[in-house]
Amino acid sequence: MSDDEEPVDVRPQLQEECKPKCPMQSANYDACKERIKGNSEGDCEAWFFDLMQCVDNCVSHKIFHGTK
Repeated sequence: MSDDEEPVDVRPQLQEECKPKCPMQSANYDACKERIKGNSEGDCEAWFFDLMQCVDNCVSHKIFHGTK
């Protein structure tokens, strides 16, 4: 990469690739979203964080694979 090139953030792409590897967390989050749809109370924050923790674990292995 030359000095005038902007670095590319590959994390969003890797997150999309890793989401299918977290089916249980994704299903729980989607079920929560359906339960509270149209309801003004409640949130799915805990399920979202569970999903993101799983995805980030997968992403971190891919990002740091080439580093020492």
